[in-house]
Amino acid sequence: MAESKSPAPKLKNEAEIDTSLVRSLADILNDTDLTEIEVERGELRIRVAREVTMAAPVHYAAAPAPAAHAAPAAAPAPASMPSDPATIVAKAGEEVKSPMVGTVYLQASPEAPPFIAVGDKVKKGQTLLIVEAMKTMNPIQAPRDGVVVEVLVGDAQPVEFGEPLVLLEA
Repeated sequence: MAESKSPAPKLKNEAEIDTSLVRSLADILNDTDLTEIEVERGELRIRVAREVTMAAPVHYAAAPAPAAHAAPAAAPAPASMPSDPATIVAKAGEEVKSPMVGTVYLQASPEAPPFIAVGDKVKKGQTLLIVEAMKTMNPIQAPRDGVVVEVLVGDAQPVEFGEPLVLLEA
């Protein structure tokens, strides 16, 4: 009987450790941008995961709106980055920038036609291209109606946050 009482307190202690372990794992997820993490201790196995698909649209939906309002004030920004040739072209139209780090795709699949081409008229909300981040495909939409002046990235090219992707003109 002494042996049967001894495992019960261990389970209670393990449960207390689990709470702090789960919190620690959740902190690791937030700090590293991982989507899931799993830990195994003996028979105890803890998996903490989060869904990223909701977070990405929130970021890109909010990002284009300030860019549209900031277009007239964008002249000072290129002065801080004169080495980037895309910023020199930006004076001819509005840049649609990447809301995240990822890989850009110009079409839905390798066999599909590109979403846009130079000279195409686009409507507000129309998909211009896709940025893949953490195995999630995030459509980048036109912030307003306009004409595609230039596509500033190539297919399957890695992009940084804030990097210009497409140049739109009214």
